[in-house]
Amino acid sequence: MKNIKTYLFGAALMTLATSCLDKEPTHAILADEAITNVSEANQAMIGIYADFKSSYLYSGNLTLLPDIQADLVYAVNGYSNVYGDVWRWNINATNSDIEAVYGSLYKVIGDCNFFFEEVAKWENNIEDDTAYEQLQGIKGEAYFARALAYSELIKCFCKAYDPATAENELGVVLVSSYSNPGEMTRASLYDSYQFVLSDLEKAAEMLEIDEDEDPNNVMNTPYFTYYTVKALQARVYLYMQDWDNAVKAATEVIDSDYFILSDVNTIYTGNYSYYDYMWQYDQSTEIIWKVGFTATSYGGRLGQVFLNYDYQTYRPDYVPGSSALALYAAEDLRYNAFFGQTTTGYGLTWPLLIKYHGNQDFMNNYRILHVSMPKVFRLSEQYLIRAEAYCRLNKFSDASSDITALRKARYSSYGSATLSEDSWLDEISNERVRELFMEGFRLHDLKRWGRGFERKPQTQSISNGSSLKIEAGNPLFVWPIPQHELDLPGSNIQPNESNK
Repeated sequence: MKNIKTYLFGAALMTLATSCLDKEPTHAILADEAITNVSEANQAMIGIYADFKSSYLYSGNLTLLPDIQADLVYAVNGYSNVYGDVWRWNINATNSDIEAVYGSLYKVIGDCNFFFEEVAKWENNIEDDTAYEQLQGIKGEAYFARALAYSELIKCFCKAYDPATAENELGVVLVSSYSNPGEMTRASLYDSYQFVLSDLEKAAEMLEIDEDEDPNNVMNTPYFTYYTVKALQARVYLYMQDWDNAVKAATEVIDSDYFILSDVNTIYTGNYSYYDYMWQYDQSTEIIWKVGFTATSYGGRLGQVFLNYDYQTYRPDYVPGSSALALYAAEDLRYNAFFGQTTTGYGLTWPLLIKYHGNQDFMNNYRILHVSMPKVFRLSEQYLIRAEAYCRLNKFSDASSDITALRKARYSSYGSATLSEDSWLDEISNERVRELFMEGFRLHDLKRWGRGFERKPQTQSISNGSSLKIEAGNPLFVWPIPQHELDLPGSNIQPNESNK
């Protein structure tokens, strides 16, 4: 069903939240003001989109913390100790950065539940077909928003999914009603993922697009679409080890012809290739969904901790790890898009992460530094999902074709990839680092693959944290449930092993 887009991103101010299951909506429609028609439902959806601008989510903690905690970056001399406990693996249940992720995701869920509860009071009385169709599209977006928030909670606060044990593992607190949230206890991991899949099925039905849909309404969009749903389905099925369905969902996105990998060898404008332009201006044919920012309404600064530029010097808190840098071949032009060597204000000469230096329009016109629109779903991830699922199905030729397609769009010149039974996991792991560097995937990838890692000191790295060996299965691969959630009156929320 086609959704009529009428949103204005600057229309609603977002209130950041750090508490969790008891949030009142704080956007355009207040909690004591009922949503009574399609226009007000539209305004409520604006607020849900605004929730995702939070610096605790994709433009900050949710993206940065998992990769900082893993093996991709090092804290260096002069750093401000931002995210320091996470980097050192000194994580406890009162860590405010992790509490903020938990609370912000449940705020999205609370706002979605409020929306559904209000809309249910009058939607069956709509007589105008156009208004009813528009409402169904808005509902589809809300179902997707709730599914996305729950999928991130599961990724961060639950163990990796094993089909053999999922019914006996702890999932998340499932709340589907705003006024009657029910018992505060965690569902099983199996039931938690089934809830996500159920919401995604509803979203897919309500966001189904016309065959003649304008590609400009589908790609490079800050709105949820049918293919955003399919992209998350592919990711969720991969995490659930449902390889066939992961292939099916990823293939639907890849074969849709709405998205094209941004090529490093094709010039888009000036000196920018299509790939460079994606990171410099947040525009691309391969973006499936991004968090939409404007110069007057944006979230966090993803590049701040990697650059801290003051128009004179760079004073990074974290720099890329040498082992990650070494994964890029000389022909891999992602390296030049992501990293730039300079001498910092502390005297360190090193390749800094410039991937998030900031949107050029924001910098040039408004002097806003280090603000980039988070690209939460890109076509390249779908190729990686499908390649990994193919490997799990022993279809190594198909997997090799997907990796080849991706590398041809990223290398100055490339032949063909060859994945085998013996090499595929290392190949997939390394390619995900190269393609998804500091996009929030690494910690969960290691967790679900049953892998640990080791850090070794590098030039000017902080000693406390640079020599670190983390074994597979370490409890802190799963973040602790915030302590205040466990201590609330009437709470039956079970802690994680990392809480103990």
